[in-house]
Amino acid sequence: MDAAFTAEQDGIRRTLREILGKRCGPDEVKAAVRTAAGHDRELWQQLSRQLGLPGIAVAEEYGGVGCTPADLALACEETGRALLPSPLLATAVLCAPLIAALGTEAQRSALLPPLASGGLTAALAVPGPALATALALTGEDATGQWSGGGRAGGIQARPDPAGDGWRLYGEAAQVLDGHSASLLLVPAHTGGFARSRTLLFLVREDAPGLVRSRQTVLDETRPQARIQLRDVPAELLGDPGEDPGAEAGERGREAGVPAALAATGRTASAVLAAEAVGAADQALARTVEYVRQREQFGRAIGSFQAVKHRLADLYVQVQAARSAAYYAAWDPGQGGLALAQALEALRMTAGEAIQLHGGIGFTWEHDAHLYFKRAASDDLLFGPVHRLRAHAADRAGLFAPAPAPAPVPASASATATATPGAPGTPAAPASASTAAAAAASPPAPEKVAV
Repeated sequence: MDAAFTAEQDGIRRTLREILGKRCGPDEVKAAVRTAAGHDRELWQQLSRQLGLPGIAVAEEYGGVGCTPADLALACEETGRALLPSPLLATAVLCAPLIAALGTEAQRSALLPPLASGGLTAALAVPGPALATALALTGEDATGQWSGGGRAGGIQARPDPAGDGWRLYGEAAQVLDGHSASLLLVPAHTGGFARSRTLLFLVREDAPGLVRSRQTVLDETRPQARIQLRDVPAELLGDPGEDPGAEAGERGREAGVPAALAATGRTASAVLAAEAVGAADQALARTVEYVRQREQFGRAIGSFQAVKHRLADLYVQVQAARSAAYYAAWDPGQGGLALAQALEALRMTAGEAIQLHGGIGFTWEHDAHLYFKRAASDDLLFGPVHRLRAHAADRAGLFAPAPAPAPVPASASATATATPGAPGTPAAPASASTAAAAAASPPAPEKVAV
């Protein structure tokens, strides 16, 4: 394995860092998240046209750049460094792989090119608290209980009586970029409660009966929305066949939906790990710069040994998380552990940044809180860390029960308990403590006649 970056990857990193350094400072981030879209549309179009950012991992035949997920992770490390508010995560990391995996050729040809060019944005309408489970990051749930399990409160789908389409009814809260996305990928249940099956559907932004409202969240760089579907027309993602309600066809698609979500989750975890590493590295760099300038008792506070030790510990943790994230970009199967380590590094670095900035760091308006909010939000959406590690341990079989001992044959047990002086006659079993005491006590003295 060659861990060195290619010249093309270095060029992507250098160009992206230059653009974001000019257009995505802390003040620009705060201004962009307060717009109706929740991001800077002009910057998003520049990144799409100049770098092809949303289409990095999309095949060339569908208008993408045709790079690997490792290149997308490398780019997201730079977007994480700047805390870029954009539809990149929802569009390129979550929705585009699902459309490529489950969509028909007509759907891929119609949707992937505008997604890759940035002209179309998409969102996966999974409730925020269930997103980690749906992507198989913190557990496996092929039955779709994370989206309601066919009960009230989830999203239900039924064939349209008037045509070949579908109708959706229900709601989902805390949907990433759900308020501004042009296309929604909606997991919904068919067959009612008794025969519930989870399928994916496409809903356009102008569909009648669709109601979207932006929600107030901790981290404004991750905008979220409540999606309400009131008998909304939808298109099944995949081949509908002759009958959209045919049970055999639905069973085949049902088996593919959990597998596609899990595969998307593995890639997403590697990308999110790289993004968290970029944010942690920038938070650490800003803190180091501050302690070099801030003086106390006539000297820079960064010269005190206690501060040096804390910063050195953070540096080691960030570098270890970076190594794990780069390895996960090469092997997405290790994405869960890399994401756990990166989220923990970001949380520790953001917390220490607030501490080392002193009194000004505790003000809610300080830039250090942007990184702290991102750490807390990502831990709630894609974690928590201990569940990521527990699921990785379960998949590796680290805590599998030990195999039961083989039964002892009856003939061997009878031979072991037989008395040597009387063959075939079992002796009374002696306890272990009695045998040990007999072995430890000295023999009784013999009586001799004088």
